[in-house]
Amino acid sequence: MTAGAASLTFLSPVFSGLYLIVDARWSSRCSLSEILHQASHAGVKFVQYRNKTGSMKQAYDAAIVLRGVAAERGMIFIVNDRCDLALAVEADGVHLGQDDLPVFFARKVVGPKMIIGISTHNPEQVRKATEGGADYLGFGPIFSTKTKANHEPVVGMDGLAGVRELTTLPIFAIGGIVPDSVSALRAAGANGVAVASAILDAVDRPRMLAQFMAQFS
Repeated sequence: MTAGAASLTFLSPVFSGLYLIVDARWSSRCSLSEILHQASHAGVKFVQYRNKTGSMKQAYDAAIVLRGVAAERGMIFIVNDRCDLALAVEADGVHLGQDDLPVFFARKVVGPKMIIGISTHNPEQVRKATEGGADYLGFGPIFSTKTKANHEPVVGMDGLAGVRELTTLPIFAIGGIVPDSVSALRAAGANGVAVASAILDAVDRPRMLAQFMAQFS
């Protein structure tokens, strides 16, 4: 394990900038390991592996490879949803959704050193996640997104600005984000942006990664 909540401060650049989500659904079209290498070359430090459709064995086999790449490249590696998978591959953290384990119980499972993030979609969820001991928040969808077919209602820039006043935790804006929207999102209070399809679907992925990273330079 390269890092964890106990060894990172929230002034750390890890909790800002581009947070890349690599989704298992893209694995038939491209190499997720290669994407991590490209992301590392671009300067990305925070990545999440998401697999909502495969078996535990399939998820483990893919995650252990990606974990190795992330460790080799000095990247923080987060597993989506599954505390057991995060522990199995010695991930740096786990990212929870609203239908997953509550943060306080997840902390009992993964221990004090693992980073715990949680997806939030409204002010009440932000308050609960903050009080529950999350280390960072995902908030959105800011815009409509094709990554999730039945996503929560769009919250927009105003929604982001509103919840910024409710928490001191780092917030990663998510949902339909492109490089040109990053400046306004940062002005509205986002510490960083979490991105999947805009990068995974890019014809020229290194160029898209560079465009996102340039917004934080």
